[in-house]
Amino acid sequence: MGNLMDLRSPFSRGQAKTNSTGKTALHALQNIWRGADLPDESLEHVVLRGTEPVLPSSFAVGTAAQASIAAAALAAAEIWHLRGKPRQTVSLDMLHAAQECRSHFLINGIAPNIWDPITGVYPCGDGGWVRIHANFAHHRDGALALLGCAPGDGSTRATVEQALTRWRAFDFEQVAADAGLAVAAMRSFDEWDAHPQSLALASEPLVAIERIGDADPRPLPKYGHEARPLQGIRVLDLTRIIAGPVCGRALAAYGADVMLVNSPHLPNIDNIIDTSRGKLSVHADLETADGRIALGNLLRSAHVFVQGYRPGGMAALGFGPEEVARIRPGAVYVSLSAYGSQGPWSARRGFDSLVQTATGFNHAEAQAAGQAQPKPLPVQILDHASGYLMAFGALAALARQSTEGGSWHVRVSLARTAAWLRSLGRVADGLACPLPDIEGLLDTETSGFGSLRAVRHAAQFSATPARWTRPSVPPGTHPTVWPFN
Repeated sequence: MGNLMDLRSPFSRGQAKTNSTGKTALHALQNIWRGADLPDESLEHVVLRGTEPVLPSSFAVGTAAQASIAAAALAAAEIWHLRGKPRQTVSLDMLHAAQECRSHFLINGIAPNIWDPITGVYPCGDGGWVRIHANFAHHRDGALALLGCAPGDGSTRATVEQALTRWRAFDFEQVAADAGLAVAAMRSFDEWDAHPQSLALASEPLVAIERIGDADPRPLPKYGHEARPLQGIRVLDLTRIIAGPVCGRALAAYGADVMLVNSPHLPNIDNIIDTSRGKLSVHADLETADGRIALGNLLRSAHVFVQGYRPGGMAALGFGPEEVARIRPGAVYVSLSAYGSQGPWSARRGFDSLVQTATGFNHAEAQAAGQAQPKPLPVQILDHASGYLMAFGALAALARQSTEGGSWHVRVSLARTAAWLRSLGRVADGLACPLPDIEGLLDTETSGFGSLRAVRHAAQFSATPARWTRPSVPPGTHPTVWPFN
């Protein structure tokens, strides 16, 4: 079903004033906002402070952080207005926005190390480079086995590097992908632009917001002035790692009841400590009838369903977009993928670091630094910006649902966000920017993991301050029932 809101050309609505950093954050926000047919009047109530560079990068990572967070926050303020409240101002500092996207946090005074020793970039026998993502044991052991390094035998980076001298970079990438592993070969921008997956992405919007079914409008419930914008909105969060969990964390900061649904059998990384702030956290094994029944019961009173499985993964479990729209007419379904919903790589596993490598960023950043080894961006901005764009799309669709009805599907991908980041331009001398001190941006709170010290939310609301009212807790802490409001 049609009615697809198009954010395909984020800078097609006229020219904005530019500087050495390329497009301004306000211009980027305006195009995201207008692409979802949201009212221009809201844009009069946003204040964006700061300029590039705020992190050591030749790319406008601060602009991307600020614009994407501002889009999510302003959409929450729009929901507040649709509930009959006066418009409020949303303000955002670029430095603060970029720091929130660095995923820096301390638990009991210690910064967790989320990276497995095998994870990283390696030269191959043909002079190319590959990045191996080994943070999950099954991905690490699969890559080691593919290289002839027996898992558990004490293989080191040196062992892996020696094994890769026998491989061509693109060959190893393809064989690893065929085995369901997480690997990417480094490409230049020119090489990526000529790739079939890049060509497929060219037809996809930055944030796709599509009506997929009929349903009566569900007016947003009214609350008093002490309420936050999303109070009473129920969100099911079936995501892992960073981008999807960031979406749920943002919605929770704006007042939604967000329930993180984890499988009791799948591993997590320590980032879950930071991204679970504000959320309920439950276990449900969707491979079992009991787990699917539990999720179905939760869905029947949910407003938003967020998932980060590979395309088709949730449909195989009975919770694809059409199935969710049938169980819960009027639901807003949000999908995250690595490389997009169509094209030869649409089902390929991917993480921020891999997408950076495959789409040309590591090569371009290395060129800017004058080095041959791939150079990552200083922040996993593809993850974080995608997470906030998911939250924005969810709220834009929720606003449409409340007035015109329908069931809605929102789609965001890391690779499409990467193309958007490229369109924001380069930052002259950006690599010379030092990493700033973030001490003044940290708050300490009690969590189910211990004392958590992390960056407070960057978006500031003039009437309803963003905050997390639930502490971060381990998966499975709560029962699979919604709290009474």
